[in-house]
Amino acid sequence: MVNESYGGSPQVQRLVDELSRLPGIGPKSAQRLTYYLIRMPAEQAESLSSAIVSVKRNITFCSRCFHITETDPCGICIDDNRETGTLCVVEQPLDVVALEKTSSFDGIYHVLHGSISPMNGIGPEDLKIKPLLERLKLEEIEEVILATNPNLEGEATSMYIHRLIEGLGVRITRPARGLPVGGDLEYADEATLGRALEGRQPVSYTHLTLPTILLV
Repeated sequence: MVNESYGGSPQVQRLVDELSRLPGIGPKSAQRLTYYLIRMPAEQAESLSSAIVSVKRNITFCSRCFHITETDPCGICIDDNRETGTLCVVEQPLDVVALEKTSSFDGIYHVLHGSISPMNGIGPEDLKIKPLLERLKLEEIEEVILATNPNLEGEATSMYIHRLIEGLGVRITRPARGLPVGGDLEYADEATLGRALEGRQPVSYTHLTLPTILLV
């Protein structure tokens, strides 16, 4: 049955439904966006549509670090000026963007594409952890910076990876607590991120209790 609140138009309802699938967009926000798009000039709507299609066609993930890129490997991975012995592990591509803006880090990255969250059905096997272990075996990595977000899921992910790699003979560090607990890297200002990286410290979970999130 067609929803009469949208003027009996299944096309409008379809757009509302599709927009509702986006993260952070609820039904009400989807409705507002839909009617904004309806009022938008045709050339602007076509430009938006073209940009979305272009991104889906031309953007991929680097086969080495899993950052977003137009070429594979990505520009960071093939940059001879990067310090390839220092590997920074982050949750999302946006974290790479945020760290690069600080100009405080000249190493390489590994993007996990998420964090361990049993409540959301996300386990270690859903992240790019296995490729990380393979890189550590094949590449000459001296230091791994576990720059997951300073929240419960990020800490659980950091602890899990630490346990996997602590016997590989690499230095394991975590950004200093200049980052707010419960926050995300992408929302931190550049100065805070820079200080956190410069003040990173060795990681030790010896005297810590395993977070409840890993026991679920």
